[in-house]
This record gives sequence, C-alpha cells and structure tokens, in this order.
Amino acid sequence: MEEQALAPLVDRNGLEILSRDECLALLGGSGMGRVAVTMNALPVVLPVCYAVLDEDVIIRTGTGTKLSAAVNHAVVTFQIDHLDGDERWSVCVTGVASPVTRPEDLAAVVGLSMPTGLRTLRPHFVRIRSDLVSGRRLLG
Repeated sequence: MEEQALAPLVDRNGLEILSRDECLALLGGSGMGRVAVTMNALPVVLPVCYAVLDEDVIIRTGTGTKLSAAVNHAVVTFQIDHLDGDERWSVCVTGVASPVTRPEDLAAVVGLSMPTGLRTLRPHFVRIRSDLVSGRRLLG
C-alpha cells in the first residue's frame, strides 16, 4: 500500500504553516535579517547580520538599542524573508535576548561565519533564544 503525502497545514490566509524544524532549516547558517525591539515603549525594527548556534539566533552589534535589549533580557523578535522567484517564505524567532559573555560561548560565536555587511564596529554578540519559532510559505 502506497503512502500518500500529507497536505501542508494552511492558515486562514492560504499560507503554508511551517514546522519548527522547517523554519530552523530555512534560517540556515547566517545572513541578514531584522530584529524588533522596544525603544521608549515603541517597537523598532533594525537590520542585523546573524548566524545560528544551537537553534538560537546570534547577532553582532555595537553599543546601543540591541545591546541594551540584551542586557535587560528583553523579549525580541528576529525575522528573515525570502521573496525570490517561486520560493517565498518568512520565518520569525521570538525569545529572550541576552549578551554573550561567557568565554566558552564567545569562543563558539566568534567561530561562526557571519556576514559583515555593516561597516561600523560591532564588538558585542547577542543571543536570541528560539523560544517561539514560526514561519509561513506562499503556496504556489
């Protein structure tokens, strides 16, 4: 008896709901994304270079809003999209941000391949725990 492929789960807007494992695979190793933080009680979305370590998102930053969120262990959201050709999807990771400070953790993140598209000095690393991972794909 042949097994039939299960139809993808679809939300009310007709978008395929991606599993946690699919989302983590789409995050890949590194790239550019956006992080949403709160600044003066308002949401702010900022571009970041990122990498993935143990299912968590690692961003590199200078002193400022993102580092402040990490030091305060704020809940933040990280998002990436892919909108080229027939492959269109979006993945969000929401979790507590924290500075990477332990020597063994710093050694692990320094070894990550992370884009350096931003030209200012970014000596700090922030880990965003993958407490909530969600994604959607446009069915084509």
